[in-house]
Amino acid sequence: MVQGKLYIVPTPVGNLDDMSPRAIATLRAVSLILAEDTRTSAVLMRRFGIDTPMASHHKFNEHNDLSPILDRIASGESIALVSDAGTPGISDPGFMLSRECRRRGIPVETLPGPTAFVPALVNSGLPCDRFFFEGFLPPKKGRATRLQFLADLPVTFIIYESPLRTVKTLSELAAVCGEDRPAAVCREISKMHDTTMRDNLGGLRDYYKLNQPKGEIVIVVGTRERSESSQRIHKNKYKNDECAENTFN
Repeated sequence: MVQGKLYIVPTPVGNLDDMSPRAIATLRAVSLILAEDTRTSAVLMRRFGIDTPMASHHKFNEHNDLSPILDRIASGESIALVSDAGTPGISDPGFMLSRECRRRGIPVETLPGPTAFVPALVNSGLPCDRFFFEGFLPPKKGRATRLQFLADLPVTFIIYESPLRTVKTLSELAAVCGEDRPAAVCREISKMHDTTMRDNLGGLRDYYKLNQPKGEIVIVVGTRERSESSQRIHKNKYKNDECAENTFN
């Protein structure tokens, strides 16, 4: 029996022209497209003339849908997974399906493509040779602990946030990290109103208190200013810490 494959296909975070020819060809060739929201993905499919059948696959049904999907791939079908925007699995559904494919020996191929935190990080002007991607903070339980953890990191860190919680998060970051910590707020990446505000956390908090942000938000926070000797000591300590496995180089 010929075994199929799961394709993880990134889609544009804003500008549809960022869709790659390979992604289009893959979505046309597979038997089924699993979409976080079929209504959102339908806009993209119409734009590029993709008429492959779609089915919903999101955090509310992914547990129940795993076995039927895996059985179809194991029987020879190739299936693609897309999220509303960006790369599935990065603060979006996708990890669970990929993990179960690995456990069952089903091949997975992830196409390179758009994700919001990379352009935000580079555009921030903050050090990006080593960084930590947090994604969305816990809304309540464990939030204070995570904020303190992030504040103590010796590398730039990145948070995804909703526009309604941006001021609250900037206020909390300023309180924990210090108001003078360098940071940037990037919103609507690759879209018409793509903007990056660079300041310290206190300044960004004050600005967005008066200017309610809209759209998708990425917050990038730099490190505290330290002497060279202090930075070396802190980095050596960090290398031996368990959280180093979550740091991207």
